[in-house]
Amino acid sequence: MAVDPTGTALAQMLEEDPGGSVVMLNLVRFAPGGRPSYEEYSRKAVGFLRKYGAELLYAGDGATPLVAEDGQDWDAVLIVRYPDRETFSRMVADPEYQKVSRLRSQALSEAVLQPTTPWGSHRDS
Repeated sequence: MAVDPTGTALAQMLEEDPGGSVVMLNLVRFAPGGRPSYEEYSRKAVGFLRKYGAELLYAGDGATPLVAEDGQDWDAVLIVRYPDRETFSRMVADPEYQKVSRLRSQALSEAVLQPTTPWGSHRDS
């Protein structure tokens, strides 16, 4: 399962950019024994969020889902706001961030990283 964005996915995200801030929904499933590595990643990633003007809006453990198919439960949910999509792309391309992001990659067995656009912004009718 993929846990890191690909260059193709990042290019598409930038191509679809409606402008303005982007809020990233992070759904993560830990690999066996992966939580400590993810916690270390999180501690180190905070500095990069500050450097790029991003803000962690929420982080919490997943609980038993009320509505979901089998396999759609997640160990943790994080919501992070970035000034814009280009800033997110620059952060993940930062060589120092890439060193830290290895901790995230090894910690996870599965992930969803979903850029979101606020309602009321550019939307197809």
